[in-house]
Amino acid sequence: MTDVTTQETARTALRIHNARLIDGTGAAPVDNAVVLADPEGTITYAGPAATAPPHEASSVRTVDAGGRTVLPGFFDCHVHLAYAQGSPPSRRAELDPVLVTLDTATRLRQTLDAGITTARDLGGLSAGYRTAVETGRIVGPRLHTAVRILSHTGGHADLRLPDGTDLTAGMSEIADTADAARLAVRRVLREGADLVKVCATGGMGSPYDDPDDEGLLEEEIRAAVDEARRHGGKPVAAHAQGNAGILNAIRGGVTSIEHGYGLDDRALDMAGERGVFVVPTLSTVYAGINKDTMPDYHYQKKTRWSGITKENIARAIEYGSRIALGTDAAVGPHGVNLMELSYLVDLGMDPMAAIVAGTRTSAELLGVADRLGTLASGRTADLVICEGDPLADIGVLGDPANIVCVVQDGIVRKDLLLPAAPTGRQS
Repeated sequence: MTDVTTQETARTALRIHNARLIDGTGAAPVDNAVVLADPEGTITYAGPAATAPPHEASSVRTVDAGGRTVLPGFFDCHVHLAYAQGSPPSRRAELDPVLVTLDTATRLRQTLDAGITTARDLGGLSAGYRTAVETGRIVGPRLHTAVRILSHTGGHADLRLPDGTDLTAGMSEIADTADAARLAVRRVLREGADLVKVCATGGMGSPYDDPDDEGLLEEEIRAAVDEARRHGGKPVAAHAQGNAGILNAIRGGVTSIEHGYGLDDRALDMAGERGVFVVPTLSTVYAGINKDTMPDYHYQKKTRWSGITKENIARAIEYGSRIALGTDAAVGPHGVNLMELSYLVDLGMDPMAAIVAGTRTSAELLGVADRLGTLASGRTADLVICEGDPLADIGVLGDPANIVCVVQDGIVRKDLLLPAAPTGRQS
C-alpha cells in the first residue's frame, strides 16, 4: 500500500482509465471505460474512453486500472463498529475506553479497505466517530449512526444484569410506553443520532427473549417513528426477526426491517406497498455461528433459525423486495463485509442485482442516492477497483485483497496498484 499521508491528503483531479465500468445502476458493464473526478471529489465523467473529455496531464492524478473492474463504493447498512467480533456488548463497560476507541478506529479502517465507503452503525457507536471521519481525524467509511438502541425492559437490547446493573456502557434506551419511546428518541437525537433504531422483536444474542417474541408495541413503534419525523424526518430502522414483530414494525411506519428472518408473504406484500427496505444481514447465519465462542442459548437459536432465514430471504429476493446490504458485523467478522454479496447470490439474487443492492439501493435507504451509490457525472467520487470479474464470481469482492483501490470523496484511500507518482501539485 502506498504512503498513507500522501494518499489521504491529496486534493487533485483524478482520472481512472483502462477500466471495466459497473456503474451501480444495473446497466451492462462498459469496457475500456474512463472515470474522471475534479479536485473537489465530484465525478465529471464516467463512460467509454472514446467519448471521454481530454485532460491536462499536469493537473490530474492518473490511475491505470489495468482492465480491472471499477464499481461504486459499497455500503454496509448494518454494522456495530464499536465491538470486536464475538465481544458481548454486555461486557463493554469493563473495557478500557481508550482501547475501545483505538480498536474502533482500526475496525473503521478495515471496513474501508474492504470496499465499504459508507456505513450505518446500528448501536454502540458515538456520533463523535462520524465527526472524526468527516473532519479527517481518522480514516474510515462516512458514517450514519443510531448511537443507541430502543428496547423494552427484558427485550433484545436490555442486556442489564437481573439486578439492573448495566454493563453495556449505555448501548440501550429502555422504553416501556409510547411516551417513553418519544423521550428515548429525543435523547438519542440529542446525542447526534442520524437515525433511530427500535427493537420490534427479540433476538438471537439476547439472553431473555427469542426472535419470535414481540418487542416494542406497534403503538410504541409508531410513537418513535412520529417523533423521528418531527425532528427532521429521521429514518427508523427496526430490529425485526420474527414475523409478528416485523408486521408491527411495518404498520408502525419504519424505514427498514433489519434481519427479517421470519418474513412471510403478507409481510413482503406490506413492505412492498409501503416502500420499506429489507436488510437481511445473512452474514450472521453464514459466518456468525461458532459453538466454541457463543453462549449456548445463542448457538441454539442461531442453528434453529439458520434454515428458516435462508428460506425466507430467498423468497424475499424472488419477490423483488427492496434489499439493501448489511452484515451485522461484530456478530460476524469485520473487514470482509462484501462476502454478504455472495450470500445474497447463494439465495438466488443475480450478481448484478447484488451489486446494485450494495450500492444504489443502499444509498436510497440512507437518503444519499443523489450523491452516492452510482458512478455518474455529478456524483461523489466514491469507487473501488477490484481484481477478477464480480459478475462471473461475486466472491472476488468478499476478499479485501481483491479490493486493490478504494477512492473516497475523490481521494485515494487504499492503493495496491502501485501507480507512478502523480504529476502536478498535491495540496
